[in-house]
Amino acid sequence: MRYAGLGLAFVSSWCFAFSGPMAKYLITAGLAPIEAVWTRMAGAGLLLVAVLAVVKPRALRIPRSRLPFFGLYAVMAVAGVQSLYFVAITRLPVGIALLLEFMAPVMVVAWVRFVRKVRLARAAYIGAVVAVVGLGIVVEAWQGMRLDGLGLLLGLLAGACCAGYFLMNDSFGDDVDPLGLIAWGMAGAAVVLIPFARPWDIPWDAFTATVAPEGGRTLPVLGAYLWMVLIATVIAYILGVNAVRRLSAAVGATVASLEVIGGAVVAWALVGETLGVFQIVGGLLVLSGALLAQTATASASPSPAAERDAEPVAARN
Repeated sequence: MRYAGLGLAFVSSWCFAFSGPMAKYLITAGLAPIEAVWTRMAGAGLLLVAVLAVVKPRALRIPRSRLPFFGLYAVMAVAGVQSLYFVAITRLPVGIALLLEFMAPVMVVAWVRFVRKVRLARAAYIGAVVAVVGLGIVVEAWQGMRLDGLGLLLGLLAGACCAGYFLMNDSFGDDVDPLGLIAWGMAGAAVVLIPFARPWDIPWDAFTATVAPEGGRTLPVLGAYLWMVLIATVIAYILGVNAVRRLSAAVGATVASLEVIGGAVVAWALVGETLGVFQIVGGLLVLSGALLAQTATASASPSPAAERDAEPVAARN
């Protein structure tokens, strides 16, 4: 069971790594970031709901008591993460945006300590400080934040939603089918984003084009879109959620952090983005600090008042 979970988490992290680079092709072709997010969620949601309706209709049943949970999952864990991340990558390199998302374990440390009231080991706080220092190096804070300020804010907000994604995946019970949660989460996210994406105004003819982001390789937009929907969304989410259910959250978060490396590699190979020395060193510190904080959080003991609520948690994109 454990090795199967590790394998699922590993493959999921590399599938997710393609989402940002592939989205760059849609944005280069003329779609706004929110339009790219909407086409991704709508395509993946419709595909999953249709397939489950045929092969596993029971997975689509939502207990009435769980409707608020499903609604929050769609808004925060799916729509929030993806829309904020897609806008961030228009202002920041993919690797930097992913690093900002992976500040999520630090946010989880704060949530576990102050909301769930769990006593944490000193290592959790040390890890949080290391991650913050690493982030400062990534953005070269001594140079007056040389990276785009709005992009940094959006990336951190995506990280907050990302923390919620793992907190929710780690907490639902056996009355919720993971496949149904993913399918309705994506479909619900597409519905929530309709007023912002305005799909009737999307330049659909862009999907017939072949484009190359500045400094990147040339690919057909439709091919990039299909890869993003099938590999970087449907398969990535299915494998990721099932991995969290099989592993401790700390281990799941550790393996999921490979998405940062994978995203940087894919972005370099396809869209010609590279990271400088400070970004690489700072990125390693961010990942190391996040890992230390998350591992310490997972091994923490709850206070008597919060014992029933203290479950292991993790974070990812």
